[in-house]
Amino acid sequence: MALPTEIIGGRLIDGSSFLPTSKMLMNQRVGMVKRNQFLGSPVLVPSQQIRRQEQLKRAVRAPVAAISEDIIKTNNKTTVPEKAVNFKVRAVVTVRNKHKEDLKETIVKQLDSLTDKIGRNVVLELISTDVDPKSKEPRRSKPAALRDWSKKSNLKAERVHYTAEFTVDSNFGVPGAITVINKHQQEFFMESITIEGFACGPVHFPCNSWIQSKKDHPGKRILFSNKPYLPSETPAGLRALREKELRDLRGDGKGVRKLSDRIYDFDVYNDLGNPDKSVSLTRPSLGGKTIPYPRRCRTGRLPMDSDITAESRVEKPLPLYVPRDEQFEESKQNTFSAGRLKAVLHTIIPSLKATISAENHDFSGFSDIDILYKEGLLLKVGLQDEIWKNLPLPKVVTKIQESSEGMLKYDTPKILSRDKFAWLRDDEFARQAVSGVNPVSIESLKVFPPKSNLDPEIYGPQESAFKEEHILGHLNGLSVSQALEENKLFIIDYHDVYLPFLDRINSLDGRKAYATRTLFFLTPLGTLKPIAIELSLPPAGLNSRSKRVVTPPMDATSNWVWQLAKAHVCSNDAGVHQLVNHWLRTHASLEPFILAAHRQMSAMHPIFKLLDPHMRYTLEINALARQNLINADGVIESCFTPGRYCMEISAAAYKSSWRFDKEGLPADLIRRGMAVPDPTQPHGLKLLIEDYPYAQDGLLIWSAIENWVRTYVERYYPDSSLVCNDKELQAWYSESINVGHFDLRDADWWPKLETTDDLVSVLTTIIWLASAQHAALNFGQYPYGGYVPNRPPLMRRLIPEENDPEHANFLADPQKYYLLALPSLLQATKFMAVVDILSTHSPDEEYIGERQQPSIWSGDAEIIEAFYEFSAEIQQIEKEIDKRNADPRLKHRCGAGVLPYELLAPSSGPGVTCRGVPNSVSI
Repeated sequence: MALPTEIIGGRLIDGSSFLPTSKMLMNQRVGMVKRNQFLGSPVLVPSQQIRRQEQLKRAVRAPVAAISEDIIKTNNKTTVPEKAVNFKVRAVVTVRNKHKEDLKETIVKQLDSLTDKIGRNVVLELISTDVDPKSKEPRRSKPAALRDWSKKSNLKAERVHYTAEFTVDSNFGVPGAITVINKHQQEFFMESITIEGFACGPVHFPCNSWIQSKKDHPGKRILFSNKPYLPSETPAGLRALREKELRDLRGDGKGVRKLSDRIYDFDVYNDLGNPDKSVSLTRPSLGGKTIPYPRRCRTGRLPMDSDITAESRVEKPLPLYVPRDEQFEESKQNTFSAGRLKAVLHTIIPSLKATISAENHDFSGFSDIDILYKEGLLLKVGLQDEIWKNLPLPKVVTKIQESSEGMLKYDTPKILSRDKFAWLRDDEFARQAVSGVNPVSIESLKVFPPKSNLDPEIYGPQESAFKEEHILGHLNGLSVSQALEENKLFIIDYHDVYLPFLDRINSLDGRKAYATRTLFFLTPLGTLKPIAIELSLPPAGLNSRSKRVVTPPMDATSNWVWQLAKAHVCSNDAGVHQLVNHWLRTHASLEPFILAAHRQMSAMHPIFKLLDPHMRYTLEINALARQNLINADGVIESCFTPGRYCMEISAAAYKSSWRFDKEGLPADLIRRGMAVPDPTQPHGLKLLIEDYPYAQDGLLIWSAIENWVRTYVERYYPDSSLVCNDKELQAWYSESINVGHFDLRDADWWPKLETTDDLVSVLTTIIWLASAQHAALNFGQYPYGGYVPNRPPLMRRLIPEENDPEHANFLADPQKYYLLALPSLLQATKFMAVVDILSTHSPDEEYIGERQQPSIWSGDAEIIEAFYEFSAEIQQIEKEIDKRNADPRLKHRCGAGVLPYELLAPSSGPGVTCRGVPNSVSI
């Protein structure tokens, strides 16, 4: 039978029904163009704009049936054929190779190459969006094997293109899904499939998924094309597959998960402790009636021997389960975070412990800290050459020739780069409250003196110890009531966060903390200055002095007391930043939304496609955190003042103050009194501190996200009834709340999901948290915290009262006392090594306004065009931020020795840059 000729847009195209391989590969490469090439400058000149619109229209034009040459009559008259005819179409499958293989993988790969020739191969089957009217089943192609696997098995290229040829008949319709059976022994990473030969033009399948061996996962793997469908609009041929795929992803909630599984389920945080190893490592389960907390990804591991409610631990370096496609891609593992984080945890920290002896564990002067950046720290333990050779820390650790020692050298943190002594100044202390790494704690003071919400029966009087006489001299001639009325007073209040835990924290060895409150005054220059600090301890008795107020210094002694008080405030701030604002409010609170999205929304769902880049790697980094960072005796407990009570502080904040409806930027600013609603202003609100860099820049990004989300949502939900009737969307939101945030499910503040506006608001909040909010809180950790005196994560001494035995030591050598109050050399170097990694951008980072496969992630041309417009808007925001950072009127971000505020500048190179907004919580 003659091959069919295609009629495309009314033109007759002669020749084969599929493109030659060279053209196929060229088309594939165009579809796969790297985001940096495609999005390097997405601002289009008019002719490019028109050309792209034409291309996009062609790319997703309504399908035209492929018809056989038999239909074409010599007199140009056509008749409908009585019988469907067969024709061939070709798939180009892009497989991404591993950069490194271990010996076992190499052997299995060679074996697969041999057995591929005898039928143990990779078999694909095309599935139509249409149903056969006779069988009532989806139309299918004949199965086709990937060609030349054995020939190409030794190619060293990052991506290898394979082809498969399908036979379909002229009634087939449009392909909407592909099933894959991998008969090899080993999994492989399928990046994309492009089907050529249908009259509708190329059909793209952006896969980005591991295809498991049939021996491990016997069922057929289902992959859908890039065409988005609401559940009610799912073509008949895809309905059963859509439901089956979701059932597979949900699993049955039973059994231990294998690393190759793709099952998403919920569990409580019952795997942070290790009572089997030591009673001292027992930790309470987070999540449940006693200690509410968001849910995490279920692994199904067996319980502990000593506590059946606790899940057994998987200790480093063994991997923790996350669904296979959530694991870091190899480039991220090797060149960056996982590799470097593991190097720090498994090699550097043990070396530090062994090197720093008990006799030499304190800084004797500030010059000792400077040496860490200038010369480094000699690691004296014997490490084998092989370990040093494979350590992915080339700039950090230098092997000393002919010895087993190494020099651990830290990069100079940005806080020291422009003014080495800026951290000592009050104006810098205040500036960091609005443009540092934790700019989300400051609030407008509405009542003076401030009051506690804690039970006075347990925690003493609710009134603060602040008095008018403490602050009157610092208000530029205003009375306290005038300063309040004119919105000139601000506060960072950690009193209620820490006070319930202080007795337990202060009984820990080498840990000392206060519950602090800090008052700031907004000067006529528009800058903040600290005017008083309150240091609270739990009342020890009826007449005990549990609250102390420290004001700016008047003499040498009061200067050192003031510096110590600021250090305690910074330590409080570092704890709340890490445990509440960073970990809880971005990492932990988003995980339920991600799990529910995979369980309840098909990959075909337009909202899943929108959220997809903002969910990348979050489950994996959260699992790594449970294993190494927030676990009992992990990095967080070791490095932060609350020690073993760190995660209980996080959980207390979840119970008392976390509210999803206040997590969006405008709502959060209004909640903290940092802004008031004002419809005449560009973002609908007016900032009370005009020069508030985090809020100023954040509102630009928030608005860009909101506009993009609104355009996207209105494309698929022109009517609010579609939101209410979308069963997958409603199931996602319901499960996120009722299962993922089970302990707060009855709260009356959860936003409804009934209208288009509701959906825009919920999605904008989630994307904001995953991208800009996380970036603002994460990537400044080393630039600001890498110099420990600027933000000590841990304090070891209280400030001595005059009748304390230590007071004489303090007076005799205040610098020594100050350094003894800061973290020890081991605590500081360990903390610095970890936050350096956590502040690092991966080379394969995907920033806001970028997407993998930017031109084919959706099959909707209008949406692709809208995304490029969003990308262009993000680039304009970056230019505006650069302009603001050069504006001398904005003294919180511009001035002599002042760091620019770049944490919300969208783009970044790799490394520790103190800028860049990745799409997702990926470190």
